[in-house]
Amino acid sequence: MKSLNVLAAALVLALPAGHAQAANVLVILSDSDHLDLRDDRVFPTGFYLNELMQPVKRFIDAGHQVTFATPSGLAPTVDRGSLDPMYFGGDAGALKVHQELLDRLALTRPTHSPVLSLARVEQIGYGQFDAVYVPGGHAPMQDLLSDPALGRLLADFHRRGKITALVCHGPIALLSTLPANSAFIAALADGKTPQPPSGWIYAGYRLTVISNQEEELAKGALQGGRMKFYPQTALEAAGAHHVGNATPWAANVVIDRELITGQNPASANDVAEAMLERLD
Repeated sequence: MKSLNVLAAALVLALPAGHAQAANVLVILSDSDHLDLRDDRVFPTGFYLNELMQPVKRFIDAGHQVTFATPSGLAPTVDRGSLDPMYFGGDAGALKVHQELLDRLALTRPTHSPVLSLARVEQIGYGQFDAVYVPGGHAPMQDLLSDPALGRLLADFHRRGKITALVCHGPIALLSTLPANSAFIAALADGKTPQPPSGWIYAGYRLTVISNQEEELAKGALQGGRMKFYPQTALEAAGAHHVGNATPWAANVVIDRELITGQNPASANDVAEAMLERLD
């Protein structure tokens, strides 16, 4: 029998008998419950349920430990638009299972959430974690793309060649490692195309992220608002090689060295599978 225990404010799963050594997967979420759009408009958002909970359930079922963190240690917010069976293959039962697991973990409860701050993660030591996973939803576009503590963590994982996985809007977090990060992001927000910065650790990597085409197809969800820039545009401007799928919303996973990226919500399970293959 598996049991969940909070240990040092992290989620730790007891291993089933006979299981090999567990890995510790660090799951990083945004603190934000909104995304600032153009024209001073605001879009309420957070993480996508399936992009977080499908991989987390698979990590737990495989006997691995999971630790959750946000930049400031605040409880993350679920994007209400993601509470839909369509993100679970139309299976309302699967949606319920993952919602119930989220509730048991108490991640979104402001006074009971087990999430750590990234400062606490740094204090514990990056060496305590075997893989990092960043799910999407629009929220990472608000804070993870420019968080310096996240940049230090990702740079450490890059140096050590440790599993770094991100899905949908999550790969925008890779920009946190950019030199002159603030100026680069400000230029994008102003509608400019900044020059590729020198020394970006992911320059030349093949990766995927929610595509410009998919952003255009989904822009109705913003209720007339407009994003300041799209993540595909930003990552390509930084020097990454974007590899998109042929059919919008079809699953697409790209693996290059330590980096595992998934394009959209349909890619979350495949990203988890790729991570588990490397963790075994």
